[in-house]
Amino acid sequence: MTNKPDTGILLSLFKLKFNEQALQTEQLYQSGSDRIYFRLTGKKNKAIGAFNNNISENEAFFSFTESLAKSGILVPEIFGIDNDRKHYLISDLGDTTLFDYIKDVNYSPEALCQIKDATLNLIDIQMEGRQFIDFKKSYPREYFDRQSIMWDLNYFKYDFLKITQTDFDEQALEDDFENLANELLKAPTGYFMYRDFQVRNIMYHNEKLWFIDYQGGRKGPLQYDLASILFSPKTGLNNLQRDALLNVYLDKLETIQKVDRKKFVMHFYLFALARILQAMGAYGLRGIVERKPGFKKSIPASIKNLSFLLENKIEENLFPEIRKCVTELQKKYLITGQLVNEKILTIRVTSFSYKKGYPNDPTDNGGGFVFDCRGLPNPGRFNEYKMLSGLDEEVREYLEKHKEVKSFIENVENTVSQTIENFIERGFRHLCVSFGCTGGQHRSVYNAEVFAQKAQNKYPVNVVLIHTEKQNWKQNGKKEMRKKRI
Repeated sequence: MTNKPDTGILLSLFKLKFNEQALQTEQLYQSGSDRIYFRLTGKKNKAIGAFNNNISENEAFFSFTESLAKSGILVPEIFGIDNDRKHYLISDLGDTTLFDYIKDVNYSPEALCQIKDATLNLIDIQMEGRQFIDFKKSYPREYFDRQSIMWDLNYFKYDFLKITQTDFDEQALEDDFENLANELLKAPTGYFMYRDFQVRNIMYHNEKLWFIDYQGGRKGPLQYDLASILFSPKTGLNNLQRDALLNVYLDKLETIQKVDRKKFVMHFYLFALARILQAMGAYGLRGIVERKPGFKKSIPASIKNLSFLLENKIEENLFPEIRKCVTELQKKYLITGQLVNEKILTIRVTSFSYKKGYPNDPTDNGGGFVFDCRGLPNPGRFNEYKMLSGLDEEVREYLEKHKEVKSFIENVENTVSQTIENFIERGFRHLCVSFGCTGGQHRSVYNAEVFAQKAQNKYPVNVVLIHTEKQNWKQNGKKEMRKKRI
């Protein structure tokens, strides 16, 4: 069986379904998933051909599609499935997602009405769909359980915090994750959880809402999917609109079953916190690492939403380390290299260790200046500086006693200033200036600090200052001390 899409198989499925040849095959844009889609067009008919190497995920999609359709939910029709269970043909719902629609009408009241309809449809999907859903087909897990929650939260830790080099206490963060999971698991469960219910997974076709990308569904709580759409940056809701839609949802839910609104809302905001953290992991991986702009653009609003939740909707004594992380993100406002004022130039100044490699530029700029500090006097060779860094006064005093250090930073400033002034004049938004030394602890840190201060004082710019090895400074110092003793 093939591990890559075979358009010949899709063309055969098309001919078998419509009894005509597909005259045109167009590969569609691939967003966050590994699935590959093609639009097949014949003289009279058209369809979407899909390829996904993950058979278990495909089986979940096939089963859930049949079940949701039985419940009266508008989902794509499956026209044909190849024997390899990797290639399949579905109905073509066009190119307009609900996100495209609300953007086209400029987030008007008309857009809000469509979001309201989607929110009300969600209840039907969750409540009616579960009557037919075979949850044993769920992939990768049948339930949204503790393991699922921890996967989501660690996605945030590894694919956002660590990628953006945000400082955090690992054990304290794990403790927060455990406590958050404990609270989430108290919510009533047993409903069909769509898993990724957001406006990019809803099609606006023939003036109706159609639902796609539910193959990650499983048995779970109601609040997760509701938080997914109401707190999605792509939905464009403000806090008042979000509260209004929450009440609309609850009003309809109460016509179906008894609801403790106070408990439901409390869990809703906790699930919103967990969902945003999970989404941030996706934005880090897909947006910063893989450089997909649609994901990067969601980061600023997500940090804003996290701040809103923690400051207004969640008890202030809960999740102290998550709060510290969000505060750190606000302080640096490391929005893929952009600061609060996105209309002016942002200079991202980074210190790094050559042993670990060059720092990643998370913007679309593709890099910038890199200055090698290894030719400067090294305080790290002396025991009294091993446990210190370029932030400490003793290290600064040592370096500033040497004329070559002063000459080095002056040369850096003269070299970069021409580019800064040119970028400001031309309206550019991003510039990276990096300083490297052996361990990323003394010389590179000092020079990054000095340059950042000079740039901030001299130019109308934002400055983001990042020390990539900060978490390892004391550990590195201890290792060097042990080597000396040996």
